[in-house]
Amino acid sequence: MSSAPVHVSPALHHLFIGTYTKGESRGIYTATLDSLTGALSEPTLAAETTNPSFLAFSPRRDFLYAVAESPALAVGFAIGPDSKLTPLAKTQPAGATAPCHIAIDATGQSIVVTHYGEGFVASVPIQPGGALGQPSVIRHHGRGTDPVRQSTPHTHSVTLSPDNRFALVCDLGLDRVFTYALDPASARLQPANPPFTATAPGAGPRHSAFSPDGRHVYVINEMGGTLSAYAYDAATGSLSHLGTQPTLPPDFKELNTTAEVRVHPNGRFVYGSNRGHDSIAIFARDLVTGLLKPVDIVPSGGKHPRNFSLSPDGGWLVCANMNSDTLIVFRVDPKTGRLTRVGDPVRAPMPVCILFQD
Repeated sequence: MSSAPVHVSPALHHLFIGTYTKGESRGIYTATLDSLTGALSEPTLAAETTNPSFLAFSPRRDFLYAVAESPALAVGFAIGPDSKLTPLAKTQPAGATAPCHIAIDATGQSIVVTHYGEGFVASVPIQPGGALGQPSVIRHHGRGTDPVRQSTPHTHSVTLSPDNRFALVCDLGLDRVFTYALDPASARLQPANPPFTATAPGAGPRHSAFSPDGRHVYVINEMGGTLSAYAYDAATGSLSHLGTQPTLPPDFKELNTTAEVRVHPNGRFVYGSNRGHDSIAIFARDLVTGLLKPVDIVPSGGKHPRNFSLSPDGGWLVCANMNSDTLIVFRVDPKTGRLTRVGDPVRAPMPVCILFQD
């Protein structure tokens, strides 16, 4: 009688770290995480580039792309042995701030980026050899309810659907999650029908994440300090609101903005980070209904946890605390989803994105 294959974690997880290069940082860094102990190596410079604040792999993980102040809105690198990065092509600076988020379609033919400051979403063709072509830009229009933070559109992230047919774009300024149909071959986006899902006024949707089964989407709301669950219609790319949970304890009244949302690989837990409270909120996910139930809120181990990521085997969570220049490792309990901090802080200059290679 044959048994089901057992997933065995590699001895070392390799990861890349995106940063802001406003201080000591020089670009993209790389590190390794011991899959047995959680020990994280000291990050080393993998490539020099300006403000690589978000990173994404090509489907075969032979190329790494980062948002960039360039006409292509991104810059690409070939990934070599020992995670060494070699620039694919040089691009001239565009003279504007860089986009804030990036995703690559499952065929490896196109990139989608969002630009917070200028309120647009752009699709970019990937040419043979990995170089990038001319972007196709769609600009959002309007305003939200907050006169300071929502006076204009602020497209904050893009998440591609598991079937690669749709791109979900969170617009913090408009309190909407837009859905675009994606044609990877032509690198074109078209508004879906319906074209968007409205969030609560003043919520400020920031990032989104799909459940592993593709049935649900979770949106973290930066201004509202909440995490919303949605049912996902794969036929139309539309969202139906299921419920919303706070990411903060009820007695916390100071300024806070949420940042990242991640779903555990086993689909049973969802995590969101708080900047201000400086913590990670943990939720249990009902595998049938998609609804969330609060489990715990744990300190992030530093200041301003802008981003965090789970290892592919779900055993570890690495948190990037931007304002304390530190990375913190947590062991993940696969049964409860709870986090236990492991080891001392690892120094990394202004970390803002964690991307596991394996």
